[in-house]
Amino acid sequence: MEKSTNLSTCENVMTCPIRPIGSGNEHCPYDWLAVYDGRDEHSPLIGKFCGLGKFPFSIIGTSQYMYVEFVTSPAGPLLNTGFHFNVGNWPGHVETAGIKHGVCDWLLSSDSLKDSSASEGIFLSIAHWYPPNTSCSYHIKGHVGEIVRLYFPSFRINRIESPILKYEGDCGESLTIYDSDHADPARIIKTFCDTFSRPMEKVDFVSTSPSLYVQFDSKTGSYSGSSLYYWAHYDFFNNTRFGDPVPNTLCDEVMYAWKHPGGRLRSPLNSLIFKRTGGSDVRCQYKFVTDRRLYARAIIEVNSVSFKELPYNSNACTRCHEERVDKLVIWEERDKYQNNLACFCDNIPRAVRVISSADQMNLEMIVQGQHAITSYFKNPNPLFEATYEFAHGPLCGPITLGPSPDGELVFPYKKALAMVSGPMAPPEHHYRREKCIWELKVAAQRDLWLNLEKARFADRSCDSAKIEVYLAGRLEPRFVVCPENISLARDLPILTTAELGATGADQEPLPVLIQYTGDGQPGRNIFRLVWTELFHLPRNPDGSLAASLLQDGGCDFRCPGDTEVCIPKHLLCNGIPNCPNVTHTSTLSQLTRHIEWNLEQLGLLHHAGDYQQLVLHDESPEICLKRDLSELPYGKLSLIALGLCLMFALLFAILRRMCRSSSLHQGRHHLQEDY
Repeated sequence: MEKSTNLSTCENVMTCPIRPIGSGNEHCPYDWLAVYDGRDEHSPLIGKFCGLGKFPFSIIGTSQYMYVEFVTSPAGPLLNTGFHFNVGNWPGHVETAGIKHGVCDWLLSSDSLKDSSASEGIFLSIAHWYPPNTSCSYHIKGHVGEIVRLYFPSFRINRIESPILKYEGDCGESLTIYDSDHADPARIIKTFCDTFSRPMEKVDFVSTSPSLYVQFDSKTGSYSGSSLYYWAHYDFFNNTRFGDPVPNTLCDEVMYAWKHPGGRLRSPLNSLIFKRTGGSDVRCQYKFVTDRRLYARAIIEVNSVSFKELPYNSNACTRCHEERVDKLVIWEERDKYQNNLACFCDNIPRAVRVISSADQMNLEMIVQGQHAITSYFKNPNPLFEATYEFAHGPLCGPITLGPSPDGELVFPYKKALAMVSGPMAPPEHHYRREKCIWELKVAAQRDLWLNLEKARFADRSCDSAKIEVYLAGRLEPRFVVCPENISLARDLPILTTAELGATGADQEPLPVLIQYTGDGQPGRNIFRLVWTELFHLPRNPDGSLAASLLQDGGCDFRCPGDTEVCIPKHLLCNGIPNCPNVTHTSTLSQLTRHIEWNLEQLGLLHHAGDYQQLVLHDESPEICLKRDLSELPYGKLSLIALGLCLMFALLFAILRRMCRSSSLHQGRHHLQEDY
């Protein structure tokens, strides 16, 4: 735009100075050109201009309308030629998904972005005129649990070329990003100034809360837009956590039993973590921590694993722990070493349950950094899904049982009853459903027989109480005992060495897992589960007994029936039936075939004729009575009797001596009185 509207009133027009273009009433009292931002003179005044020369910059309005007014003094110009200007189009704003307040304050919410069906919101720098001391804000607001990401695909910082008001200091125009919902000086993430800042393109600015606040300030104003030219994108990420976040980590969490006793778990909902590692591996660790006064175990059940297959990746999921693949690792610390419990790097056909052996367990998701962004950034599908809970409260007692020739498991644990039923115990409605998990260790080359000797359940439904017995490597329980089948529980089959999964002749098999699930209120459910380790009678290829292998002293009594098992001598007549109850499946000849051998081992062979047709168990009165009599320590009894006789004789002698001494003393006293 060229102007020639002179302010001079000098008498000699040949010597009148040429006035440069100025603006404002103080500079333009006579001839001026007024520009309004709108349809008429009632619209906001952009500026009043006069002088001679070429206008150094363009004027950009806020809409498609602009009103220009030309005014001259009553005398009129003599040499001036008026003005000349061009009018053209300028790209307007993109549609911003938000609510505008005032001239340039915006509320950009996640709801507005969702309504627009866009994945990212956009706002631009001011590209039109604005007065000095302008302040524009953009409050980017998400839902509770969300965080905000802001980045600039395009950003340029220029010098202020078209100021309305001259400013000689630094930072005449600035753009500030706050990690807050308002302009909080203590929460500044970054400030860009026109005089000394460098633009930062494609760099993520991420909030720690649901709000991010962006503020543009201009001390100078502008006729043609901001000196800070930027194209800003923003989006929202769900940053919901399942436990307590670990400070100064990308995605680590801790599940404390007293705060998070159980729930669901999945890969981070915030897929932004896959973009923030700078090419290094993404590691998210979930730690499960309990207190033995509350629970002794943590349980994780992995329901699904869905890592992406990469065609160019030469590492296959064959050795999960060693290969550099995306994987899910479950481990616990034992004796200051990492004890790996499970590893998943491929889809699983069914849920897998992992139980800790102590009061802590860790689950760690590891994603290879070289493809984390391309594979998982803004991927809504979970990489894994799992549930967790804490189990084995004080009522359950010790975690590990055995190995021992016999033993018992009693619920509830008597020593813990005072903790849950005393004056400081919680009210009844606070009792939760109890889950106990015991590990029963069995000695090498021993069969195992379980016997539910005593059980009392408050309800007759299996939902109120259930006892499950799991063998190593089996997903389904070997036995399930509940109130509905309590009669069958007293005749459980023997678990052989092969079933227990022993890998070697001298190695213990993996423990048998016994799980109780039921009411946690003391007294409602009570049971006593007894176990016995049995020695399986070895056989020759022709079926005869291999007596040469019975040299370890663990086979002193052969159980009746066709079970081919025996027990050591010290388990006889101990008040607990240690031989399996198999009389209903065995013939009389099978039940009585070991009588003579058993009596010979017990030193009762001279009674064999009396018991030829009797079924002798390890608790049979016929055996226990004779055995007790035959094992009486007659020699010791004789010595005890002799010792007692000597004590009585000595006591009698002492008493007699005391009596004689008293009689002599009285006689001497009478003689003294006579004299």
